[in-house]
Amino acid sequence: MTARTLVAGTGNVFLRDDAFGVEVARLLGDRPRPEGVEIADFGIRGVHLVYELLDGCDLFVLVDAAPLGHEPGTVTVLEVDPADHPATGEAALVDAHSLSPDAIFSMLASLGGRPGRILVVACEPADVSPGMGLSDPVRAALPHAVRAVEDILAGKTSTEREARDADKADSGGGHRGSARHGD
Repeated sequence: MTARTLVAGTGNVFLRDDAFGVEVARLLGDRPRPEGVEIADFGIRGVHLVYELLDGCDLFVLVDAAPLGHEPGTVTVLEVDPADHPATGEAALVDAHSLSPDAIFSMLASLGGRPGRILVVACEPADVSPGMGLSDPVRAALPHAVRAVEDILAGKTSTEREARDADKADSGGGHRGSARHGD
């Protein structure tokens, strides 16, 4: 049996840079991928994503815009520990169209689901105001995010040190290595 990997792009296309994950999923959908890898645009359908994850997967890669305090357009790869997102009764009460990654993981845990490994490919947004179209720094980060996801799928996730060295050599975008969520 082939291991299952789910790469999910999330975000709201009507809030400019929040569409980052959706755009990365679109770009990845046109590229070759290893057997057992599913790539999907979940947009703002967080509840649908949770139900998809209930089918189980060995690796879950969430691609999303996330304000982490970096320069706009910075792509960061974070490893998430499901234990950091305990099941709560609140998960069932959230708005189905505005589930944050934390709410997705919490709701999944409350329903008894747990992916094997969770990685988040996040991009620092510049503008999440109403409107369509990515800002220049976030648009420039798209190839870096696609490369980060492809590296993950190929089993080549970089360390933070390697990523810092690559960031120095790369202009714009770049991606940081495996930082643990919450560190």
